[in-house]
Amino acid sequence: MEQAEQSEGQQHPLGIYFKIWVMLFVVSGFSYMVDYVGFQGNLRWVLILTFMWLKASFIVAVFMHMRWERPAFIATILVPPICLGVLVFLMAIEAEYTFLTRLVTFVAEQVPMGHGAEH
Repeated sequence: MEQAEQSEGQQHPLGIYFKIWVMLFVVSGFSYMVDYVGFQGNLRWVLILTFMWLKASFIVAVFMHMRWERPAFIATILVPPICLGVLVFLMAIEAEYTFLTRLVTFVAEQVPMGHGAEH
């Protein structure tokens, strides 16, 4: 009997899919509200990326059935993108540092010292 149930696959109640669908709709509404309210700068991007991450997590966990998988399989799927995200973040920090260093160096070379308001 157990073999027949396993061969058919896992059965999950439809209610959980409807709840996640509603949660995706609500989080998408919050994401659109970020632009509607007019947040600017880093706060805007942090909110947009947070809502995007939440929606992706809901989709992967429920609609891709990761919630019911073994931990080893979950780690196999999720660890590489997390590592890539960390590396991209570190490279972004390095790029910002390099840009600011070059900006300071090249702008300082083009503006002669002591000749500010005389010309």
